[in-house]
Amino acid sequence: MRYLPHTPEEIASMLEAVGLPSLEALYESIPARARYDRPLDLPAPVDEPSLMRHLEELARKNRAAGMLSFLGAGAYEHHFPPAADQLILRSEFYTAYTPYQPEVAQGTLQVIFEFQTIVSEIFGLPLANASMYDGASATAEAVLMARRLVGREHTVISAGIHPEYLETIETHVRSLGTGKASLTTVPLAANGAADVDALAAAITPETACVVVGYPNFYGSVCDLRKVAQAAHDKGALVITATQDPYALALLESPGALGADIAVGEGQPLGLPPQFGGPGVGLFACRDDRKYLQQIPGRIVGETVDKAGNRGYVLTLATREQHIRRERATSNICTNSGLCATAMTIKMCMLGKKGFVEAARQCLAKAEYLKQAIAGLEGYALPYRAPTFNEFVVRVRGGDAKKVCDALAARDIIPGFDLGRVSADRKGELLIAVTERHTRADLDRLVEALAAI
Repeated sequence: MRYLPHTPEEIASMLEAVGLPSLEALYESIPARARYDRPLDLPAPVDEPSLMRHLEELARKNRAAGMLSFLGAGAYEHHFPPAADQLILRSEFYTAYTPYQPEVAQGTLQVIFEFQTIVSEIFGLPLANASMYDGASATAEAVLMARRLVGREHTVISAGIHPEYLETIETHVRSLGTGKASLTTVPLAANGAADVDALAAAITPETACVVVGYPNFYGSVCDLRKVAQAAHDKGALVITATQDPYALALLESPGALGADIAVGEGQPLGLPPQFGGPGVGLFACRDDRKYLQQIPGRIVGETVDKAGNRGYVLTLATREQHIRRERATSNICTNSGLCATAMTIKMCMLGKKGFVEAARQCLAKAEYLKQAIAGLEGYALPYRAPTFNEFVVRVRGGDAKKVCDALAARDIIPGFDLGRVSADRKGELLIAVTERHTRADLDRLVEALAAI
């Protein structure tokens, strides 16, 4: 099978059009020392069945693909229906771009509108956009939006938010010239949740917003209502960041508890982990004209045409490609359209009852595993705050990497080694459970931990 689309005649025609005698003449401007002047060291061509066997042999070398995994830390392996996978393979979905012309993009616009509706319902906030790359970028954009709304620069952040979310916030703020000096990171309470009193004490007259994980990176759930009260008493906004939105099927929504802006990662709702990406950011906020004017990205709205038929349009687009640069709220330049479509299809197939049932399974299995591990000699659960499907375990011997290596020999990935985040956490694992895990999977991990 040939993958070169141009015939010799077409190549000759193109060279004639640009006035060059040969393809080699195209590269004369490249210094000779920088050119690869010998044949490529490639194996001889093979037939397709042989090639497939070779690729399968290479794939088998990736042991992790077939291992029992309890990794989480921002990327979760929930069930993704094969039917949804086939639907997003349709060319009208995976080739769609920004729907500038509504008359030829109704399908794409409707999907984005439905996506926004799902995000709004999950977060309990009426206004949602569809333009965030992932949870980290959504969190950073939320901080910048809060600064614009309140007219202040200082941000208070609970240490429990995802470390990569924090790094992304720092990068965005640094680009504005204020740097880390405008950020205050508050340590967690002893129970692993956000320390409400410490957060309240850190709020100053210059604080624009308070950012908390809900649940946080370590799986703990805080009293969000108290955080919101403390922030609002001093004129600051509250931003919540949720890594696995399945938690919000059981927890009270951020909007109902006083959050002004809620963001999160949509990967668990419709995308396999795929070795770290891509993701799709979720972003929702209060329905206020000031918020609408400052929300980043784009919003799709519902309308009617001149014949009275329902239709969808790109109602708001506030990035610098569309409007004057000094008026733009963000330079974010994609709606992660295919990822948003995948999430929308999966969530519509799952339905509200299915969403809640999957979340209940996650919680029940995580609680079963917590109790089983806590009963093992030498293992402990350092935090007492409520959790959803993810929790921290202090391992026997105080060396989580050693435990991970020992379990890998048994084809088990036990979770995320928190020593990779902080040296003083080298004895802790962050373990995540989803509805995909069976009781046999959970028992297998417990038995393996006991045997180490």
